[in-house]
Amino acid sequence: MFAVIRTGGKQYRVAAEDVIKIDKVSGDPGEIVQFGEVLLVGGDQVTLGAPTVAGASVSAEVLQQGRGPKIIAFKKRRRKNSRRKRGHRQEFTLLRVTEILTDGAQPSKSARPKTERKQPAPDTASTQETASAENAVPDSHGEAPESTSRAKKAQTKSHAKPAKKPAKPAAKGKAAKPSSGGKKK
Repeated sequence: MFAVIRTGGKQYRVAAEDVIKIDKVSGDPGEIVQFGEVLLVGGDQVTLGAPTVAGASVSAEVLQQGRGPKIIAFKKRRRKNSRRKRGHRQEFTLLRVTEILTDGAQPSKSARPKTERKQPAPDTASTQETASAENAVPDSHGEAPESTSRAKKAQTKSHAKPAKKPAKPAAKGKAAKPSSGGKKK
């Protein structure tokens, strides 16, 4: 079974479990939204609306609210020193169609429970270095032993920027050019 719905001034052909990207509609991820503007319901028997099918609706679960890629609108008028640069990102909603309902039925599926994201395991190499630095016994001055300070210095040196090349010396025997660009006297 499939249906044609209208939302955001556009028409979409949808079926159960389809994932579609439409213009932004309100709703948090995991919520169920309903579209009542169904233009056609198809399958074994096609029902064409005039302009919409009475009692038909489509329910969908919001997967994500997002923004599309940046589009640059650059306008220039020649020889008038007139330029305008403007960026735009179109907002969208990613939906999964759950059901196509007819005869005024209510959606039977509710929003799926939100799953907890697992925290990534910490990197073992970096945790060992920090643990060894924390467990180091300070000497009589209250400072950490030199092995940890040497390791820290080595890390900072590896990230240092390379030195710049020295400037070229001025050519001998030539007079400096005037800065204004005028004639020499």
